[in-house]
Amino acid sequence: MSKAVPPVRFHALIPGQRPPARADRSALGTLPIRAWRYCEAVTTAAGFGWHMFPPTDLRLLFDGQRIWWQCNDVGEDWMLLDDAAQFPCFSATFDAAAPEAIRGFSPPFLTALPEPGVVQIWTGLLARSAPGWSLLVRSPPNVPQMPGIEVYEGLVETDAWFGPIFTNVRITRTDEPITLRPEWPLVLAQPVPRPAYADAWLNGAEISRGFETMGDAEWAGYDSAVAAPIRDGAYRPGHYAVAVRKRRKAEEAGSCPFTAGREHSPSVLQAT
Repeated sequence: MSKAVPPVRFHALIPGQRPPARADRSALGTLPIRAWRYCEAVTTAAGFGWHMFPPTDLRLLFDGQRIWWQCNDVGEDWMLLDDAAQFPCFSATFDAAAPEAIRGFSPPFLTALPEPGVVQIWTGLLARSAPGWSLLVRSPPNVPQMPGIEVYEGLVETDAWFGPIFTNVRITRTDEPITLRPEWPLVLAQPVPRPAYADAWLNGAEISRGFETMGDAEWAGYDSAVAAPIRDGAYRPGHYAVAVRKRRKAEEAGSCPFTAGREHSPSVLQAT
């Protein structure tokens, strides 16, 4: 039997780092219990992707002009990040494992970008996604964010480009250290089919203005989703969640998109 194609394969290269983990639908236990029980939209968003964690305890300090850093692997002294810095001892480990032509090209752990207070952080990961799929690297949805930073989002076509998975963060406070801990996710990677962000697909959105654009099909859909459950006395908290779970269960009983030897892009997203 052919081996199934995984949606993504992560390569964790820094020794001892926490590997990526499937995102948790409870947002790591931080969602209110009512949202966990009844709000399928919130829990689905929270569980959509894989959490990626800092490879070590990392502290960053922005003094308004320069960025300083320290981590447990190199002691307590603050070091100036004036260009780029390797993860402690990693470049020698990389060169010992890499083919000769690639030695000396280990990814930097931290890079100070030209914009004030902006630093690029390597997750310690490389990634290869299934054909036709990319990875959206973003701040984890519905998870309390680490204070003092803003995460830039990036969409990487990892089915064709195999390289380090970085994230760029902006330090939003000065003269006070921020701490990134390996037990708390820094970013989330979400699988996105390439046609979903093609211009031909996104430019095809339609905007209907006014009630005169609402036809029988639209009013029937609204009635089914909103009015009928209340009118018929069938409304219960979480009725949307029940409907979505039933639909998902029926769909998952069919074929999986990641089957061996088959490239997949949802036909509904085929841009022309």
